[in-house]
Amino acid sequence: MDHQTAEKYILGLPGAYLDYPFGEGVAVYKVPGKGAGQAATGKMFALIEEGSRPLRLSLKCDPRLAELLRQKYESVMPGYHLNKKHWNTVLCSGQLSDEEIFDLIRHSYGLVSGGEPAG
Repeated sequence: MDHQTAEKYILGLPGAYLDYPFGEGVAVYKVPGKGAGQAATGKMFALIEEGSRPLRLSLKCDPRLAELLRQKYESVMPGYHLNKKHWNTVLCSGQLSDEEIFDLIRHSYGLVSGGEPAG
């Protein structure tokens, strides 16, 4: 999985958009918020450390699933600079298939948007 593949998939999700609230170097993918004032800020569901090799992709995750994934895969770690309970950072080194990573992206998207997209 490379940055271009991940970004194309992420931005293909309904309402997803790219932002740089932390400055250059960290691509942040959001969905619009639902409350007053949230539409402008949105809700984060994925982050990519630009230029990382292998790709470092941080995704929101159900806390129980997050723990299971960390136990099962060396390439899944607590979220880097994020809430360790609700975020994982995945090193896209080949341990997880692209389809498994796409599943985790959809899971993250579903947690912040209120429902996973079809497919």
